[in-house]
Amino acid sequence: MNAGEGPVINARPPCAYSVVRSDCLAFLAGLPDESVDVIVTDPAYSGMNRHLMFGNGRIVGDYQKVGNPKWFAEFHDDPPTYRLFLEQCRRVLRNDRHLYIMFDSYSLLTLGSLVRDFFDVKNVIVWDKVKLGMGHYFRRRHELIVFATKGRRGIARRDIPDVWRFPRIHPALYPTQKPVELFEAMLAGSAMPGDVVCDPFVGSGSSGIAALGRGCSFIGCDLAEKSVAFSTSRLEAFQTTGCDTAQPKAARIEGESYGWLG
Repeated sequence: MNAGEGPVINARPPCAYSVVRSDCLAFLAGLPDESVDVIVTDPAYSGMNRHLMFGNGRIVGDYQKVGNPKWFAEFHDDPPTYRLFLEQCRRVLRNDRHLYIMFDSYSLLTLGSLVRDFFDVKNVIVWDKVKLGMGHYFRRRHELIVFATKGRRGIARRDIPDVWRFPRIHPALYPTQKPVELFEAMLAGSAMPGDVVCDPFVGSGSSGIAALGRGCSFIGCDLAEKSVAFSTSRLEAFQTTGCDTAQPKAARIEGESYGWLG
């Protein structure tokens, strides 16, 4: 597929999906033991933002203002709460399955080590966003993804790199909207058609689009009513038309090889 082209949708029966409004801990607690095949998620970490104390910015508005329409409810990621989150992730994930959790640089330093207490961490993947973003001291151009397993299971492909180059979505229809390709990369070696993919921080729904496009069922939640409405509408349109209303063009680099996406 060339850069700029939309995803090719294979003809297959529609897959089930569900997005509910819920706190991530309550949502996961309501799922049966070992009911999920893959967890892919981008938690709304509060650590870096509280540490940097964003002011009245063009993108996020007044970060500290309650009810700021440009931002969203965050996961207060103190270590005890994060342990509860990881404990629930381990409980609902089937044996010999995979977990992908996104981190910013600050949260990786403060919370990343806790993942080892619940899963076997196998790699840290770099998402190269290609273009510079905001930053203090250094402009940020990447985010990090911790890849871990519950039990023993390799990945289905041996040609997947550990640096993924996908341009960030700009302008985006939803705050911090991630490219669908980012989640497609997570699923490329970890999900088979018919698997259940879970995202307890669904945000814009990009993970759900990736799951449905791969023939998987999808379950997710978000605390923000706006997220649930946005992602549900997006997934419904994708199921009906095969088109992604929030990302009509592929987030790929001209000349870059993406054959490993499958």
